[in-house]
Amino acid sequence: MKKLHLIFTVLFATLFSSVFAQEPSVMLSDKPGWHKIGEVKADFKMENQSISVLGKDKFQSILLKVTDAPINIEGIQVFDESGGMEEYDVKNELKPGSETRKIDLKGGAQEIKKITFTYKTLANQNDKKAHVELYGLK
Repeated sequence: MKKLHLIFTVLFATLFSSVFAQEPSVMLSDKPGWHKIGEVKADFKMENQSISVLGKDKFQSILLKVTDAPINIEGIQVFDESGGMEEYDVKNELKPGSETRKIDLKGGAQEIKKITFTYKTLANQNDKKAHVELYGLK
């Protein structure tokens, strides 16, 4: 039964991803530790990016890692499965190879439906776009 549920979840994620540019992340592991939830390429204007999470989506903390180019992360919104939303101010200028502080989710571990973050890619000499990875701690 669990296998069938997982197959339908993956199928739904595949169909869902063909409709939206951002591919949802399907979490299959419940092991403790940090897990990569998803990733996006940033643009050269103010943007909001979302990463949807399906499957084993219960996390207690999150953080963003940046490569390729500098970026200014303004804030993060975490949407949970029950319909609630929490906002976290980040206001952090990140250089390639750096990461935000660990952001502990309010109320402890939550089942995350989607995470949205607001950013601005900073000018750089090679006009590279920042690559942003989202991690969650189980």
